Amino acid sequence: MSKISGLVCMVTGGGSGLGRAAVENFVRNGAKVVICDLPNSNGENLAKELGNSSAIFNPTDVTSEQDVTKAIEAAKSNFGKLNVLVNCAGIGVAFRTYNYTKKRVHTLPDFQKVINVNLVGTFNAIRLACDAFAQNEPNKDGQRGVIVNTASIAAFDGQIGQAAYAASKGGVVSMTLPIARDLANMGVRVCTVAPGLFDTPMLAGLPDKARKFLAETVPFPQRLGDPAEYAQLVQSIIENPMLNGEVIRLDGALRMQP
Repeated sequence: MSKISGLVCMVTGGGSGLGRAAVENFVRNGAKVVICDLPNSNGENLAKELGNSSAIFNPTDVTSEQDVTKAIEAAKSNFGKLNVLVNCAGIGVAFRTYNYTKKRVHTLPDFQKVINVNLVGTFNAIRLACDAFAQNEPNKDGQRGVIVNTASIAAFDGQIGQAAYAASKGGVVSMTLPIARDLANMGVRVCTVAPGLFDTPMLAGLPDKARKFLAETVPFPQRLGDPAEYAQLVQSIIENPMLNGEVIRLDGALRMQP
């Protein structure tokens, strides 16, 4: 039996992409899941596919304290507790700080929105989940909960036009260790995964030629990552009690060029 069997997990951005892969893997291995995503996402359909005894959908804007609190309460009322938080909700915008050709500056609202969803939204879910974790009985190591955040290798090798996205993911990377230290006395571990190029809806809309080119930039294996491989790492982090305060790149040795 899997070590995650019986756990109750909340996944933000769980309706598609990496979040969906994590949700499906949790249910497949005997965990219960609250899928948090926007009302117009595929979250409700996914919950129906997986069965309401294993997964429920809670419409959630991660920047809203009310929405995230409702999701946590749904976990407790439907499944009795909350053991794991996986933060996958995120957005991106591609624009240079200053477009010299068009004489246009990066808009401040666009920059602020990306920071607010990717960084502030991640912290919002973390801080609110901690109250639920505090109510859990500790295991033999004293552990009460696990948090897995999702950053990006853009945090380290941000490309042209990625100032907002790289800054938001860099913030997620930078707060991983201090939050792990903050929560150590209550027995909550915190890690972050920094994925490279994955075969998610964000890339699905690209022409085949562009997808092939991106895949060939990955040293090995020379392909786009499978979201199931992200989910596998999330499970490994949950199962390994010594993984804490760490940021793990999952990128096939890719170092993005400008």
